[in-house]
Amino acid sequence: MKYIDLTHTFDAQMPVYPGDPIPEFTQVADLHKEGYTDYQIKTGMHVGTHMDAPLHMLEGGKRLSDIAVEKFLGKGCLIDARGASIVNADFLEKSGAKKDDIVFVITGFSKKYREAEYYEKFPEIGEDFASKAIELGVKIVGMDTPSPDRPPFKVHKLLLGKEILIIENLTNLESLVGVKDFEVFALPAKLHTEAAPVRVIAKIK
Repeated sequence: MKYIDLTHTFDAQMPVYPGDPIPEFTQVADLHKEGYTDYQIKTGMHVGTHMDAPLHMLEGGKRLSDIAVEKFLGKGCLIDARGASIVNADFLEKSGAKKDDIVFVITGFSKKYREAEYYEKFPEIGEDFASKAIELGVKIVGMDTPSPDRPPFKVHKLLLGKEILIIENLTNLESLVGVKDFEVFALPAKLHTEAAPVRVIAKIK
């Protein structure tokens, strides 16, 4: 049995989506002065490896704190889409993904995480992929890019409209290439918000 961490470290040097606030880490207590260490973090929700809930794109949509915990756990399915600029439904149809699976898409773009190109040239998921994911009834779609799509965010709205959660900025998906059987634990902070940082772990049997 092996566990793989698919999460970027949450730190002050994280790149952010253009226009989003840069995270600020402020030490508010020092071990040698107050007798303990404490940090205050000021951040947007859409930085680092994070999960989007329906409220992110849909009026009246659920917040992460409204989502049942079983939604965050499940059988994993990896789609290898390295080299593709658009990840269409064909990739999903050939993947063997089933109802309630957690689907991850590897594009290889996590290697560019701290480069400008990461936000400028990332591959996208097609609307037909999103429609197929809805048809199959998967729980989550995650990828190693900053977003599944660009404005007007039709893929976001399709998936979230059916309460299929989205995970952005995954890393280390290369470790799952060729693995046929793995489970996913994707536990976001229980925040009353439209998104939150998420720790994503794959368990290989």
